[in-house]
Amino acid sequence: MDKQPIELKPKLPPQDSADKPDTPDSESWFAVDIHPWVFFISAALIIGSVALTIVFQARVGELFELIQGTVATGAGWFFIMTMNVILVFVLVMMVSRHGDIRLGGSDARPEFSRAGWFAMLFSAGMGIGLLFYSVAEPMFHFTSSPLAEPGTIGAARKAMEVTFLHWGLHPWAIYSMVGLALAFFSFNKGLPLSIRSVFYPVLGERIHGPIGNAVDILATVATLFGVATSLGLGVQQVNAGLNHLFGIGQSPTIQVILIAAITALATWSVLAGLSAGIRRLSEINLVLATLLCLFVLVVGPTIFILNAFGDNLGHYLQYLPQLSTWNETYEGGSWQHSWTVFYWGWWIAWSPFVGMFIARVSYGRTIREFILGVLLVPTLITFAWLTIFGNSALHVELFGGGGIARAVQENIPVALFLLLENYPLSQISSLLTVLVIVTFFVTSSDSGSMVIDIITAGGNPDPPKLQRLFWALLEGAVAAALLVGGGLVALQTAAITTGLPFALVLLFMMYSLRKGLATYTEGAGFSMPPYEHGRVFRTALSHPEPEMVHGHISWVGKARKPRSSRRPQPQEPKPRSGIAARIAALFGAGGKEQNSGREKDR
Repeated sequence: MDKQPIELKPKLPPQDSADKPDTPDSESWFAVDIHPWVFFISAALIIGSVALTIVFQARVGELFELIQGTVATGAGWFFIMTMNVILVFVLVMMVSRHGDIRLGGSDARPEFSRAGWFAMLFSAGMGIGLLFYSVAEPMFHFTSSPLAEPGTIGAARKAMEVTFLHWGLHPWAIYSMVGLALAFFSFNKGLPLSIRSVFYPVLGERIHGPIGNAVDILATVATLFGVATSLGLGVQQVNAGLNHLFGIGQSPTIQVILIAAITALATWSVLAGLSAGIRRLSEINLVLATLLCLFVLVVGPTIFILNAFGDNLGHYLQYLPQLSTWNETYEGGSWQHSWTVFYWGWWIAWSPFVGMFIARVSYGRTIREFILGVLLVPTLITFAWLTIFGNSALHVELFGGGGIARAVQENIPVALFLLLENYPLSQISSLLTVLVIVTFFVTSSDSGSMVIDIITAGGNPDPPKLQRLFWALLEGAVAAALLVGGGLVALQTAAITTGLPFALVLLFMMYSLRKGLATYTEGAGFSMPPYEHGRVFRTALSHPEPEMVHGHISWVGKARKPRSSRRPQPQEPKPRSGIAARIAALFGAGGKEQNSGREKDR
């Protein structure tokens, strides 16, 4: 039986200052709000993995190679099947009758402008990896691919087709499905913003028990290792860029120092919050990335790039069914294991993080607008980016002095900087590239920290600062440990290994979402809290709701009043506990400023 929607009504400003709810500024630094099973087991698994990597550093590289080969060989077909099934499902949802459903109810309006929304989608969804591989991957496929004779025009065309496959519709379809499921069950069904909530149509109240705990634990571990993979790639490229500019050298020690420095910046962004920190950094990041992209387009082979974009897009769409279902069955090789299977595992491991982040910033969009925005717009931007950088590098190899492909074989992170050497102002453009990588690093880290924190807090969309700090630091520690323990192979292994079990969760999630949408009817007067500029205007529930997450622990510290004093008495016939109390506190009375903002929203 479907959960009844919860009617939310604005509460008038409190008459007595003693009843005024605390603001985030009054929250103690030592406040905690966690789901103990999810938080402690996830942290133990992650910290244990880091400890084992450090202790057995001498042999861990061989172990990572063994695990990667075993998973890729035995489960490559499953990764490929999962990605294709989800892409078809998302496209069907986009044109189905469910496309008119608005996330948050018919009265809901978007929290962010489209420009700010797209900036956060792109920064969270691709980020560092796109900078790392935009030149390196086409170069690899150009010189060593089973699909064409290496070093030829045909190899150049196939290199871009395969690169488009890995960065195109498939990863964004995964993000769309996960984000849509989370947004629908949270904003339209009134469930916590947590992975477990997606399975309510199938599991019912059992999502609050061991099954739901296991789902959230798996999502937390997959998210952290997926994000750590990107952070590890990013810091390798930052190190390569600084060495290219200033000759500081490249080593794991330098990379660990860089991780510590950039993680400190990411921690500040996490503590600043979604609107003040992550949104602004995402917009700055997008501006810097656009400047870099336009620079290469203008000073590079402009006509060649513009011609190549249509050529690449046409070949991608023409050969998409063949490329996306190719399993290297008859060739009997292992090339695909290091590329396609790694990418599919990486995107699946990233999907809880990116999906939840996208859900969190997509309140008020219709399902059709959501899918169009998440699936098509970032994909086209990604294709433009890959064409500008990838085809510029191919132009150097085919018609210029060459040398990039050979250098990439020896040192992947330096690929982009070698391309920039072929154009004027290479020192300035290389420095801009380092800055773009750092901002991508920060937006990936702080977005990942926020998402993990929400999951381990039982779905609380605004967890305490101490928890955000913990996960931001742990992400940096995991990235450092993987780099020291096994380098690029360790990063790839972490993505594939954590992505495999979560692929099963995604297939189950797809079925649950379809079932939830098929039986959805909007409740009269139902709406989620209104937003403006990333800020939640506080509301109060008109009737008590059941406890959503059992075993929830919340201690707000001395700087905040007891929960009983913050509970809006007229609206609640009986006390609440657990996450319900936390949500009531988050959506408590707001004051005149919030109410005036609400009127403006209307």
